[in-house]
Amino acid sequence: MSSTDNTEKPVEEVKVEESKATEAEKPTSSSVFSMFGGGAKKEKKDEDEDRGDNSGSAKAQRDAAAAAKDGEEDEAPESEDVHFEPVIRLTEKVDVKTNEESEEQLFKMRAKLFKFVKESNEWKERGTGDVRLLKHKESGKTRLVMRRDKTLKVCANHYVVPEMKLAPNVGSDRSWVWNATADVSEGEPEAVTLAIRFGNSENANAFKDAFIQAQQANEALFSKNEGKSEQEPAEEKKEETTS
Repeated sequence: MSSTDNTEKPVEEVKVEESKATEAEKPTSSSVFSMFGGGAKKEKKDEDEDRGDNSGSAKAQRDAAAAAKDGEEDEAPESEDVHFEPVIRLTEKVDVKTNEESEEQLFKMRAKLFKFVKESNEWKERGTGDVRLLKHKESGKTRLVMRRDKTLKVCANHYVVPEMKLAPNVGSDRSWVWNATADVSEGEPEAVTLAIRFGNSENANAFKDAFIQAQQANEALFSKNEGKSEQEPAEEKKEETTS
C-alpha cells in the first residue's frame, strides 16, 4: 500500500502543478500581448474616443449645429409689405437727336474710311461703318455722313459739293479718294483728304453713282443760294444810296 500511495501522490502533485502552471500562463499571456500593443491599443482607443468628444470633427459638428440653431432663433421674420421705389426709371424713353431726323436717306453702304495725315505722310484709318448720303427735307441739300460701328461716332460729315472729284485709290476698283474743304466731323470745319474702301467693285461703283447724283443736285442749290446772297447785298447798297 505504501508503494502505491507513493506512486499516486506524485501524480496528484503533477496535476496540481499543471493546473497551477495553466493558471499562471493566463496573466503571462495577457502581459505578453500588452508588450506587443494588444492591451495598449484598447486603452489608447478608449482615450481617443474620450478625447474625440471634445475635439476634432465631432466638436466642429456640435459647434456648427449650435451656431445654426442660434441663427434661426435670431433671424427676423420676413415682411411681405417691404417696397422700394427705383431711383431711376429705366422704362422712360429718352430721345436722342442726331440732327438726321429731318433728312432723307438716299444711299447707304458699309465701308472703311481713311484720312491722309500730311505731318506723317501716311493714311490713317478713321473707322468702319455705314457711309450715307442724306438729303435735307427743307433745303434739299445732300451731305455725306459716316459713323463708326458700335460707338456711332461721326468720322465724316460734309456736303457733297460740285468741286469734289472722286479718283481711284492707287488703281483700285473698290476704293475712291476725294478732297473735302469743310469736313466738320471733328467739330470745326477742316480741309481733309479722305479715302473710302468697299467690299467689292460693285459697291464702289454704286457709291460713285450716288455721289455724282448728289453733286448735280447740290450744284443747282448752291449756285442759287450764291446768286441770292450776292443780290441781297446789292439791294441793301442801293437802298442806302437812295436814302
